[in-house]
Amino acid sequence: MATIEKRVGSDGKPSYRVKIRVKGYPPESATFDRLTDAREWATRTESDMRAGRFFGSARLHTFNALADEYERAAHDLKSFPDRRRHLMHWRAEFGAALLNEITPQRIALARDRLLAGSTRYKSRATGDPNKDAARVMGTRSGPTVNRYLATLSACLSFAVKTLGWLERNPCERTAKNRENPGRVRFLTESEIPRLLDACRPSPDLYLAVVLSLTTGARQAEIMGLRWPQLDLSRRLITLRQGATKNGDARALPISGEAGELLRERAKVRSLHDDRVFPPVTLKGQSRSLREGWRRALLAAGIEDFRWHDLRHTAASYLAMSGRSQVEIAKVLGHRTLAMVARYSHLDPSHVVAMGDTLAEKLSLAGRKPAA
Repeated sequence: MATIEKRVGSDGKPSYRVKIRVKGYPPESATFDRLTDAREWATRTESDMRAGRFFGSARLHTFNALADEYERAAHDLKSFPDRRRHLMHWRAEFGAALLNEITPQRIALARDRLLAGSTRYKSRATGDPNKDAARVMGTRSGPTVNRYLATLSACLSFAVKTLGWLERNPCERTAKNRENPGRVRFLTESEIPRLLDACRPSPDLYLAVVLSLTTGARQAEIMGLRWPQLDLSRRLITLRQGATKNGDARALPISGEAGELLRERAKVRSLHDDRVFPPVTLKGQSRSLREGWRRALLAAGIEDFRWHDLRHTAASYLAMSGRSQVEIAKVLGHRTLAMVARYSHLDPSHVVAMGDTLAEKLSLAGRKPAA
């Protein structure tokens, strides 16, 4: 039941202290300047307690206790190593704080400190003390800070939905940083043969690039391929559930030259390792494509291009060939069409061709410029 005690301060102003005791809950109390506010709070709180809607637990549990519970529940997630690293930071910020003390304002201040804090040097050490002393420390980007906030939000949401320790997630009322626009880099029609020619001297690199371009698969999906996943007769690669970035299973095509290269490689595959790209060659040498990829880009004269842009290239050329966004999403393994729209950019020459087609449909083609 609730009791209200009237108090008078040294300034002569009254205040009203409410105490509520309900079986199964620790005592709750609050002080108000007006008697009507005190009565309303007492009625509402006591009603919530009896209905099981009162979240006084936020005053009983610390963030460290919540983080412990969340880590045990999230241990099997593929993103768990990153989440645990993020939680180490949030433990340093909020560790001993009670959950009801973690407010949107406090999270916003922590977000700003995280954004302004130094991370690592922007350049490598040279060995020269004077030059190394002048190196500049980098800071975290807005999107990186958003990943930290996403982990904090997931942890607090776990307190709301699973543990019942919070009534509302305070991260929901904390502004996020602006995300960077997606890269719009893909190989032009003149760059594709140059890159392939530069990769050809390395059979491993050439096959990996050809597979990436013809399947749109991620680098980890290509480099982690195992022979049991390949059905050369049906020309299919099966990515099993849980082995992809989003955890969904999907099939990839084995098309054109990729099939020929895989059939040749299958003839000399290792009997002791079922990986298509084993980390060690048959001669016992370490196999790495990183340096070969860098040299190939230099030899081909291709700048500002990353391995993941091979995936962009596959998506873009599928779009330019007239494939629907649903079909492209199926191949790339995207759950939303928004991601496909980000990947599927049009080559400028195709934009011009589309404009010419539209002008002809509208009877506005006019005369073609002289060559």
